[in-house]
Amino acid sequence: MSVGVTTSAPLPPTSDTSAFSLVDYVVFVLLLVLSLAIGLYHACRGWGQHTTGQLLMADRKMSCLPVALSLLATFQSAVAILGVPSEIYRFGTQYWFLGCSYFLGLLIPAHIFIPIFYRLHLTSAYEYLELRFNKTVRVCGTVTFIFQMVIYMGVVLYAPSLALNAVTGFDLWLSVLTLGIVCAIYTALGGLKAVIWTDVFQTLVMFLGQLAVIIVGSAKVGGLGHVWDLASQHGRISGIELDPDPFVRHTFWTLAFGGVFMMLSLYGVNQAQVQRYLSSRTEKAAVLSCYAVFPCQQVVLCMGCLIGLVMFAYYQIHPMSIQQSQAAPDQFVLYFVMDLLKDLPGLPGLFVACLFSGSLSTISSAFNSLATVTMEDLIRPWFPEFSEVRATMLSRILAFGYGLLCLGMAYISSQMGPVLQAAISIFGMVGGPLLGLFCLGMFFPCANPPGAIVGLLAGLVMAFWIGIGSLVSSTRASVAPAPWNESSNLTTVTLTTLMPPATLSRGNAGPDPEPSDHLPSVAKTPCPPARVLSEATSLQKL
Repeated sequence: MSVGVTTSAPLPPTSDTSAFSLVDYVVFVLLLVLSLAIGLYHACRGWGQHTTGQLLMADRKMSCLPVALSLLATFQSAVAILGVPSEIYRFGTQYWFLGCSYFLGLLIPAHIFIPIFYRLHLTSAYEYLELRFNKTVRVCGTVTFIFQMVIYMGVVLYAPSLALNAVTGFDLWLSVLTLGIVCAIYTALGGLKAVIWTDVFQTLVMFLGQLAVIIVGSAKVGGLGHVWDLASQHGRISGIELDPDPFVRHTFWTLAFGGVFMMLSLYGVNQAQVQRYLSSRTEKAAVLSCYAVFPCQQVVLCMGCLIGLVMFAYYQIHPMSIQQSQAAPDQFVLYFVMDLLKDLPGLPGLFVACLFSGSLSTISSAFNSLATVTMEDLIRPWFPEFSEVRATMLSRILAFGYGLLCLGMAYISSQMGPVLQAAISIFGMVGGPLLGLFCLGMFFPCANPPGAIVGLLAGLVMAFWIGIGSLVSSTRASVAPAPWNESSNLTTVTLTTLMPPATLSRGNAGPDPEPSDHLPSVAKTPCPPARVLSEATSLQKL
């Protein structure tokens, strides 16, 4: 997927699209206040009697629905909310076929991974690796996961803040610091139960924000039927692309089958998701929560695609400013929303709250899962004499410490420039080998500890070689700069952690729209082949 956040200086916001009313600020602040209140509520309940089981596993008493919504929210980050509509706007609806991968991508975890993890009564998914192999394999898996998430969480915090700053004039570091500190506080104090219930609230905000854009936008262009007609006339409604050529940007095969591996790496073995399964009161509740994600994911995908189509139809009718036409693709949605909702006080604030709900849900899950694996895999095995009180306090300190580390990573992200794309690609490069490690243990009884370590290292080396190599080749191949900074593309690779792999030497979005003064030139800009290669190889090698 090719949607970017530039790391160069953002364009100054225009006066007609950046005006936030008092009501908008109130709506946005309410999101932060209510999220913090939920965390403090769960922190205050039974203060002084909390155990690590309550803090890290919600006492294993969570019901199906909140777990399902939390599973959905964990990797529904702000970059996906910005990126999916931009993908549809620029390249058409072929990406919609990703939904075909959700069935197997959730059915396999529900019937293979969840029963194994739940019946072993684990806290960390990496405990399985010690039971199956040995402690060395467990530590290798844990360290790899920590490396993956630490790199990722800073970008998830920084990228939407940068895009928001470019479009609305929101102070960049004020939003980064506010989100990071609020999230760290309620995660550290309230534990997993607070994270799950704030995820539920933030998921509802995400749904409302996107729904408001669809309703208002479709009404302004004559209804969803007219939106579909306009998109069809301009070749943005795609059929099933069955071309087996791996260099086609998106095909049914890369979306429906490549997407299965993506889903398995996220919903099968990622600690943030496994921890939610294990917090369920019964194995059946855990399986049902995984099932419940399927329709929710379909709705989320459809809403993102509809926003992209509405945005396309809107700019066939209404003129786009010069500044908007030169914006980075990740900024398309924000410019569109501010333009669409500027006369409706409160709704721009609702969408910004929707955007930051995506960030909060993702980074809070990262803080909690990182604190869990650090405590259970790296500290407890070496210091088993820790009392419950000290372990609980240390777990809180770890969660808050990872929150501060996230802020540090956000600052580093702002300084990395073109290297940042490689940093984000690491999330996908690591996900594939970790999935392979767990599959090796579960499906190959003959596998031994040395083989597991060699396999993990070989997978990481191969993924990094192909992924980083493709980025270097892409950088060298770029001769003339585009209107927006193609080489410094933040959301591109972040989104490929949530989207299936695909390489592209030619597009499949249908014919370009007719020449028009109000259409952005970037809508016709071809994407370089290596843009998403790193993610493709990390999954296809499985």
